[in-house]
Order: sequence, then structure tokens, then C-alpha cells
Amino acid sequence: MRRIFCILVFLIFISPVYAGPIYKWTDENGVVHFSDDLSKVPPAYRDRVGTEKWEDMQKPEAPSSASPQAPLQKGEEVKKDTYGQDETYWKQRARPWKERLEEASANYARTQAKYEQTSADLTARRYGSPTQYKTGIIELDRLKEEMEKYQADISEANEMLSKISKEAEEANANPDWLK
Repeated sequence: MRRIFCILVFLIFISPVYAGPIYKWTDENGVVHFSDDLSKVPPAYRDRVGTEKWEDMQKPEAPSSASPQAPLQKGEEVKKDTYGQDETYWKQRARPWKERLEEASANYARTQAKYEQTSADLTARRYGSPTQYKTGIIELDRLKEEMEKYQADISEANEMLSKISKEAEEANANPDWLK
């Protein structure tokens, strides 16, 4: 019995899954509708209905080097660098590093303020118990390590932004694109 159950489960999982057609139509208000049953399409739109094939497992598309463009005015030309990259490409390259720099700088400033407050509290309690004093010292050490970590993040982000800036310069990209 167990063997039959295993075979049935195996056959269920290896059998291909077929999807029926998906019918698509647009009504007079411009609203797009979908249905898997042709009888659900209003008779007035059946002559304009289209079918689409949807797969359960779609292949991931490779990211294209061309970035989505903003609509251009008539006669306006997209400015590109030597390698054909536009402003959007360079902004997308710099954006995550700018965000990381902002976040690390904010975290560093917050941790530094906490460090200064803890240090002031520790010096104000000169005559506290040795355990309180030791706990304060341990907290200062932890905050110092945290500040060093954020400083390393800031340095890394600045290095990457500098590297991207040099790459943009080599590609003859407009320097304003990185701002």
C-alpha cells in the first residue's frame, strides 16, 4: 500500500501542469479584464478578445543594460555616455551607495551621541559602585566598536561612490548624473 501511495505522489509531482488560455479584453472605459472562461466575456467584446498564454514558472529575464526611460519630448534626444548608458543607469548605480552612506552616517551620529551621554553619565557617577562603573566601561567599549563599524561602512560607501564617479568620468558621462 505504501509503495502505491509513493508512486501516485511521484506521478502527481512529475506530471506537467497545463494552463488553459486566458482571455483578455478592454471595455469602453479602457478597463482591462481577464477571464479563463470565454462565456464570461460579454458578447459585445468577443470579437476583440485576445488570448494570452501564462506559464506557472516564468523564466527570469536577464536585466537589460537599457534602463527604463522617461517619456521624451518631440525632438528630444536621450543623452548617453560612451558605452551607451544613460542618466538613469548611473543614478541607479549610485543610489544604493548613497542610501548606505546616509544610513551609516545617521547611525554613527546616533551612536556617537549615545557614547558621549554614557561617558558623561559615567563621569558624573564617580562615586558609584564598582559594578556600575565596570558596566559603564563595558557599554562604552561596545558603543566604540559600533561606531567603528559604522565608520567602516561610511568609508566603504565613499570608496564605492568615488569608484563609480571615476567609471562615469572614463565613460564620458555627465557628472551631474551622479548627484
